[in-house]
Amino acid sequence: MGERISDAEHAVMEVLWRRSPLTAIEVSEALADERDWSLQTVKTLLARLVSKDVIAHEADGRRYLYRPLVERESYVTHESRRLVDRLFGGQISPLVAHLAETQQLSDKDIAEIEALLKALKP
Repeated sequence: MGERISDAEHAVMEVLWRRSPLTAIEVSEALADERDWSLQTVKTLLARLVSKDVIAHEADGRRYLYRPLVERESYVTHESRRLVDRLFGGQISPLVAHLAETQQLSDKDIAEIEALLKALKP
């Protein structure tokens, strides 16, 4: 993935990952409950995402239909790796240790991590 997408652009991507193709109006309506954005703001965000090659648009009469070019799983993997590389020198254990030290892991989180680690062991 090339250019990083902003938090606002990410909100638009989440809508398109859930359902696509969509028009700008449909994206705007899907975001209406969580964001107080005008249709023009949504169109600007869609244009930015097109220029970053993470979504495509195709003409449908007088409107455009937008769809993602990047799968959500691929994006999450890329951003997770970027976070770990940037903040923890590429090491996962310091991230988990940080979360544990700052008491951001619930008992449920710990149980799930333990189950994941157990499943990874041969």
